This record gives sequence, C-alpha cells and structure tokens, in this order.
Amino acid sequence: MSDGRVNADQQQQENMVKPPVKRSHTLLIVTYVCLFVGSIASSLLAKYYFVHGGSSRWVSTWVQSAGFPLLLTLIYFPRYVFKTTTRRPFTRFTRRHLIFSVLIGFVLGFNNFLFSWGTSYLPVSTSSLLLSTQLVFTLILSAIIVKQKINFSNLNCVVLLTLSSVLLALGSSRDKPAGLTKTKYYIGFVSTIGAGLLFALYLPVTEKLYRSVYCYAMVMEVQLVMEFAATVFATIGMVFDGGFREMVKEANHVFTKGPTVYWTVAIFANVVTWQLCFAATSGIVYLTSGITGGICMTALLAMNVIGGVVVYGDEFGGVKIVSTVLCIWGFSSYIYGMYMKMKKEEKEKGEYSGVKTTEDGGEMEVEMGKVKDDVAAADDRV
Repeated sequence: MSDGRVNADQQQQENMVKPPVKRSHTLLIVTYVCLFVGSIASSLLAKYYFVHGGSSRWVSTWVQSAGFPLLLTLIYFPRYVFKTTTRRPFTRFTRRHLIFSVLIGFVLGFNNFLFSWGTSYLPVSTSSLLLSTQLVFTLILSAIIVKQKINFSNLNCVVLLTLSSVLLALGSSRDKPAGLTKTKYYIGFVSTIGAGLLFALYLPVTEKLYRSVYCYAMVMEVQLVMEFAATVFATIGMVFDGGFREMVKEANHVFTKGPTVYWTVAIFANVVTWQLCFAATSGIVYLTSGITGGICMTALLAMNVIGGVVVYGDEFGGVKIVSTVLCIWGFSSYIYGMYMKMKKEEKEKGEYSGVKTTEDGGEMEVEMGKVKDDVAAADDRV
C-alpha cells in the first residue's frame, strides 16, 4: 500500500470519529416520520395486547425486538437489489462494534421488559407522561458520556418535563384502572421510570458508538446486532416462563378478538411498529445527537397521551392536561432555542450550500459546498 493510500486511510479514520456532518434533510425528515408512526403505533398496540386479554409480559417484551430480521432489507437491498451503492454490508464492522452492540442490546432487552411491566398496569397516557422523565436522565448522561453542553434551552426543557411527571405522580391515585391494586399500580409506575432511565442511558451510549460509524447503512447494522441481542434476552425469558406456549393459548382461548387478530395485530403489527420505532430512533441519534433523539421521543409522548385518550378512553383530567401542556411547552422552548442558535451560527459562519455523500467500495466521500468550519453535533448548536 502506498504512503498516499496510508495517509488517506488515516485521514478517513480521523473523520470517522467526528460528529457526523453528512446530514441529509430529506433523510432526517423521513426518519422522523418513521419515528412518529412507529412510536405512536407501537405504544397503542402494546396496550392493545393487554386490553384484549394478553397477559404475558415476556411476550410483550419479545415482540419489541423480534422484528430485527426486517433490518436486513435496509442493509442488503441498497447493494444487491437497488444497486445504489457498491459498499458491501458490514464493511468496517469491527469487533469493538460487535461487543458494544451486544452489550447495549442486552440492556435494551431489559429496558423492554420494564416497559412491558409498566404498560401492563398503567394507562397509555400515564406511562407516556412518565417516560418523559427519561429526558432529564438523558441530559445528565449525555453531559457525562458525550460531553453534551448544558444551556438554558435544554435545561429549561428538562425542568418543565420533570415537573410534568411530578405533577402526574401527585395525581396518580385517581388514575388507577378499575380492579388494579395500589401495589401493582406503583410497580408499573416504578417500572416505567426504570425503563425511562435505561433508555436515557441507551441514547448517549449509542451516540458515542455511532461516532465510529461512517454511513447510515452501518447504523442499521449496529441496530441489527442490538436487536438480535435484545431478542436473545427476551427469548430466554420466554423459554423459562413458557411464553411460546402462552402465545398459542392466548390466541386460541384468551384473546377476546380471536386468533386471527391476535397473530396479525397483537403480534405481527407490534413486531413491525416496534422495529420501525427503534430503527428510526437510531437514525435520529446518528443524524443529530442522543439528546435530540430524547427530545423527539418526548415530543411524541404528548401524542401518545392523546392517543390513549382517543383509542382507550383514558381519563384526561386536570392533572394530565397541565402535565401535557408542560410537556409541549418544554419541547417547544427547546426547538425555539435550537432554531435561534442555528440562525445565529448561519449568520456568523455562513450557510453551507449542500452536502453530497457517495459510497464506493466501503468508503465515503463528503462533498460540502462552502463550509468554513466543521459542523458540530446537532445539540451543541442549541
């Protein structure tokens, strides 16, 4: 290998560990639409399973990650079907990527289990508002793990969303579903908070991992391994708890909508929407940052609250109204702060005219119009 080639590879490695500058607005919009659909649909379908007779939390956990084979289409189709790239799948997917992806996947699997416990006991609107607490954890852990800058905009957002959840907790005694004991209600309450904490850890850790990833397809490869590990975790639980036998029993004798709806909606649709949600979350983290991914998820929680009220008739009294308003207020202030910061930087540095990325033989070139400096991670611009 020539010296020029060695220097080029060294430069390539240096560029790979920087926050990604290859942001396609179209790709970001498509990813967010997928997150919007996947997040709301998966939350409502997860509750649908329990509302109509499903009772296995391991089944609910398993469907959240069992759709990982669907990611193979995003990994292999661009090269072998659409012929849009010459990059071979899993190019530069190192042992480090594999180890960290597996470890994060097991944490994600446990997070899914906690979420299933919370969903089985709590109304959709309550669990959605509780999950908004993940944002304060995300901000703190992002500051520690990826050196996220804490400023008024993101701190104000975190404070408002935390206050939203505190208000919800204070008014929770009137929100228990009929026949549910106070003990089980608070188990669901704590489980949902725990799920939010683990998801908050997941976001900055994956952001740090994605700094060694150089294209969107590689993000899906990392996500595939994570979801596979999470599925292994859930499958072990299913085997020991008799979850697979429980699925057949529920479909034929328990589920109130019948076996056809059970397999197509409660299971298959759940599998697809959860995979869409998690894949889109990874895309948002890669294209922007962990804290921005957390903000986007929190923004969708307000829609989940409304969805729970519309679809399942959840109570929507004064406390939830105030909590939802605070949630929207916090998110809006964050978006406004991001907009003002970006506008200020555009004035100081000048707008870049466009970013064009090409993949060839496992390498990526980034052609930028006129950029005076490297673009910082999305949240550092807030």
